[in-house]
Amino acid sequence: MAWPVTLNDLSRPFHVEPTNIVSVNNDVQRVTEEASAMNKRIHYYSRLTSPADRALIAPDHVLPAPDEIYVYSPLGTAFKVDTCTDGYGKNSSLVTIFMIWNTMMGTSILSIPWGIKQAGFTSGIILILLMGILTLYCCYRVVKSRQIIPLIDTSNWEFPDVCKYYFGSFGQWSSLLFSMISLVGAMVVYWVLMSNFLFNTGKFIYNYVHDINVTDIVPGTNGSNKVICPSAASSHLPWNRSVVFSADNITGFTLFEKWWNKSQTVPFYLIAVLLPMLNLKSPSFFAKFNVLGTVSVVYLVLLVTVKAAHLGIHLEFHWFTENEFFVPEFRILFPQLTGVLTLAFFIHNCVITLLQNNRNQENNVRDLSIAYFLVGLTYLYVGVIIFASFPSPPLSKECIEQNFLDNFPSDDIMSFVARIFLLFQMMTVYPLLGYLARVQLLRQFFGNAYPSLFHVLALNLAIVGAGVAMARFYPNIGGIIRYSGATCGLAFVFVYPSLIYMISLHRAGQLTWPALIAHIFIILLGLANLIAQFLL
Repeated sequence: MAWPVTLNDLSRPFHVEPTNIVSVNNDVQRVTEEASAMNKRIHYYSRLTSPADRALIAPDHVLPAPDEIYVYSPLGTAFKVDTCTDGYGKNSSLVTIFMIWNTMMGTSILSIPWGIKQAGFTSGIILILLMGILTLYCCYRVVKSRQIIPLIDTSNWEFPDVCKYYFGSFGQWSSLLFSMISLVGAMVVYWVLMSNFLFNTGKFIYNYVHDINVTDIVPGTNGSNKVICPSAASSHLPWNRSVVFSADNITGFTLFEKWWNKSQTVPFYLIAVLLPMLNLKSPSFFAKFNVLGTVSVVYLVLLVTVKAAHLGIHLEFHWFTENEFFVPEFRILFPQLTGVLTLAFFIHNCVITLLQNNRNQENNVRDLSIAYFLVGLTYLYVGVIIFASFPSPPLSKECIEQNFLDNFPSDDIMSFVARIFLLFQMMTVYPLLGYLARVQLLRQFFGNAYPSLFHVLALNLAIVGAGVAMARFYPNIGGIIRYSGATCGLAFVFVYPSLIYMISLHRAGQLTWPALIAHIFIILLGLANLIAQFLL
């Protein structure tokens, strides 16, 4: 089973009878003896009384360690969650809301201003609101999907279990496929961003240590709060800049420029650090740094606020026409924003686990709605403020980059600190995402998350190779996010929740034409969202 929430080798399901496994090789041990023994102990306790009676539940020493469950949002964060062996959640509503917000928020926030620019200011705001509402409803359907299955105890099920119940092996394998797309897509985005942040950080440190002042001749504002337009630099020759340093530093600076290149060298340097981390059997150490994700987002909000206070507001409304400095309020490129938002609001793979730990289960829908509201508010704040304060004129709004930090030069102190925070946060989340990808894929095919060093190394080399290739030849995080978001979102956000709800209503004899039409429309929206990414 392709669990979006993964555990160690003794994880649920503890034991699977060989007759229930397709294409079993009798020479390969698919289930460890420890897992089989644990399965028998769990079944023993479950048969001592009825499922509704919680007087006799398996004690803590019978269950596996409760700290081996990981949840993740592709571009948010990944971390451990504590399971509740007594069957009751222990998190308050406030903690649950924060966990959902913290899990969803992440690097996609860097592309929201670019997405608003692609869609147009007014339509961008409207799309963020509408996509937030739509993804919230689909997430609500995911949460309710277990409860509409009759005569079966689904209290320990995740959404892929529900997909398998309704769609059989197709649901099982398709959930694995789309889950892997979301994971690998996120890891590719991380590699591109880490290369970017490492390059700018190294450049800042080298220039500061050697007292070098490098001013690229690209369009930009003057003053202490400089904003640049890197996309305009592509038409300038690499030597078209002013460089001030002493004669003794000429050779060293030339060598540094040669060996410290954002696309040609730095993506390869990351291999030496991250590939060994990916091959570790357990990512528990990296899960301890989850707080960096929260710090990074809070600092980005602070950075945006300070920059806007210094730059001011620069807005003009041109509803359908474009001029030299401003974009229309409504643009045909708006699906590029919806593709980004599909992944930005994506938490459907782990929302059941997060809400299962809520102490007050009756508040799940309310807490989920509040969390989505806060996430949407954060995206709106960052996107709107960056777009509105971008200095036009002298720069055009078209200069807003797919990573808005690229609009600030490498010697900008606040941007330097933001890049440092994000770099370390991503370097701790990246091994967690790699571990989740390994568990989902290798356990599915080999029955073991770590069959051998060769298997793990081969998988990790493929993932790292994809990241290096993208950082080298296609370092466009907005494009990568929208493609992977629209692809995995088609299944987990739009199609499966709607189909499962319609099938359950049909089986209960409660399916109405309005419900049928509404949910078919949702599926068509997801399909159109995916197709549009390849047409625009």
